[in-house]
Amino acid sequence: MSLLRRLHQVGRGQERQSGAVPTKPLGDEVRQVTPPPHDFEQMDQERITNLKRQLMDPVLESLPPNAEQLSALAVRNLVESSVNETLSKEAITVSPEERRFLIEEMVNEVRGLGPLERLVNDPLVTRIAVNGPDDIWIEKMGATEKVPLGFVNEDHLTRMIGRIAQLVGSRVDQRVPMLDKALPSGARVRARIPPVVPVPTLIIDKGPENPFTKLMEEGDRQRWRADTLEDLRQTLQDRLMTEVERDPAVSEDRDRLVRLLEEAFDQEAAARRLALSRAERGRLQIELMDEILGLGPLEPLLRDREITEIMVNGPEQVYVERRGKIVPTAARFRDAGHLIRIIDRILTPLGKRVDERTPMVDARLPDGSRVNVAIPPIALNGPVVTIRKFSSEPFTIHDLVTMGTLTQEVAQFLMAAVQGKLNILISGGTGSGKTTTLNVLSSFIPNDERIITIEDTAELQLRQEHVVRLEARPPNIEGVGEVTIRDLVRNALRMRPDRIIVGECRGGEAFDMLQAMNTGHEGGMTTIHANNPREALSRLANMVLMAEMDLPLRAVREQIVGGLDLIMHQQRMRDGSRRVMQVTEIVGMEGETILLQDIFVFQVSGTDQFGRVQGRLVATGIRPRCYEKLIERGSRLSPTLFQAPKEE
Repeated sequence: MSLLRRLHQVGRGQERQSGAVPTKPLGDEVRQVTPPPHDFEQMDQERITNLKRQLMDPVLESLPPNAEQLSALAVRNLVESSVNETLSKEAITVSPEERRFLIEEMVNEVRGLGPLERLVNDPLVTRIAVNGPDDIWIEKMGATEKVPLGFVNEDHLTRMIGRIAQLVGSRVDQRVPMLDKALPSGARVRARIPPVVPVPTLIIDKGPENPFTKLMEEGDRQRWRADTLEDLRQTLQDRLMTEVERDPAVSEDRDRLVRLLEEAFDQEAAARRLALSRAERGRLQIELMDEILGLGPLEPLLRDREITEIMVNGPEQVYVERRGKIVPTAARFRDAGHLIRIIDRILTPLGKRVDERTPMVDARLPDGSRVNVAIPPIALNGPVVTIRKFSSEPFTIHDLVTMGTLTQEVAQFLMAAVQGKLNILISGGTGSGKTTTLNVLSSFIPNDERIITIEDTAELQLRQEHVVRLEARPPNIEGVGEVTIRDLVRNALRMRPDRIIVGECRGGEAFDMLQAMNTGHEGGMTTIHANNPREALSRLANMVLMAEMDLPLRAVREQIVGGLDLIMHQQRMRDGSRRVMQVTEIVGMEGETILLQDIFVFQVSGTDQFGRVQGRLVATGIRPRCYEKLIERGSRLSPTLFQAPKEE
């Protein structure tokens, strides 16, 4: 048996062990094919391979982030300059042939398929089988051979597989670790990456032509057109902004602005001899109107009713929460400056600012959506914006029952508790729906009561007529003028409130709120971050101590027992749904311990085939001590509401 046949069989054995897609038999006779000589084979292969690996990182890191989108000539010039500079810096001497080869390889890394570029361009190669970074086989003129090329490591190979997947309109990652795609030219690409195989593998079946050439050319054409449209969009935006600055009334007249945009569109398109489809023209017009009158790339996301949260992690990464799951979007900002301008557009009407001295700020949109902003130097990947969207139509108790957040029985009890003026604490983690539930419970307050809401950033959407909304204020640029939540709670006590609703307890305001609840101001409600009802009380006690009133812990706990009646705990489940986990009554103290009793608890029974949490919110069988108080105040709750379900 020839040496080449033995090598081939070893290669196939390694292929089976690594989980690679096996290559098809190449015939009974395997003969050695001597390829035509080229630069690589005439060089010291070990030396040139080591040189390439030594140069790759510094050369690629020196290129601009958008190097892949530049023209071939521009990339070659940048690469050549970087290779020469790196060789000089490292004091490496190479021959002219080696220099040309290294430049070509670096260009292939940026615009091509790296070590595979020479193989896919070879008209005699009909199959390429990559069984690992250093294990590349080809089929050439009916014979098979292992080529002396290789990838730097598995990450390098995985990156090239990802580039091929992008070219063919697919994706390969840990969530989708396999690719099998037939191309219009008759070629076929198959790839697998960990965790389904130990090392990344790739097989390309091809004809005499490079199967990716047309795809790359089409990508270049699309990028050229995208750049042309972006230039047109920027020109039109500059013209319209100039018009708005000249006559500010234009921004208030949408019809006039549309007419100006149409005129500018026709003029610029004619000057560029650019033909636009109706869809392209309409899309550009919408983007321009959003940019001038709205929040730019965020506007389509804000209009989408299925999106509940928007997360901007720098100008090039935007995620949203849809149906409880976080997913990436195609929305992008041109650069960090563009994103900062949108942030300023949010903050300016509120009299707030964000800069290096105050790199964090909370704000709100006109519809009540909550906004948090963090910018460099504390945000390392650029300006970060988080928007918690509020529905244009506030949720009702019927909506929460329909979504499974709570049951009809719990809804009846909570309605009676609010109308009976019990003091309620809503606890839960971030994103568990505390503010939404607080908003819903507030809707049960009678319309003839005076309600005062106190929030760090105004979010509540009460529908009653007699509502006074107070909002905290940060210090101004001189560091004065701050109005805290605690200041507002104290002031609210002098405003003749029937109800005081605090959006969230975070500090010393907890003391003043409990004082109010213990001195005749009934029916108060607030929220707190906690993992369970008992932890909520511990955190509340710690916040009271933050007020620096020097009270003993027992006195603080007595204030809590005297002020609060109910704790409703919510949780965001692993499937993204929000559920009420416990409705708990505070019944008194025993020694130093606050006594609690659960009235309703959520019992998890498992998950269905779609990963959705299954379970039910049931009564514990304990009639709450507040039941008699609610009956005295006009409630018609049936005692059967608190009966535990019969075990099946």
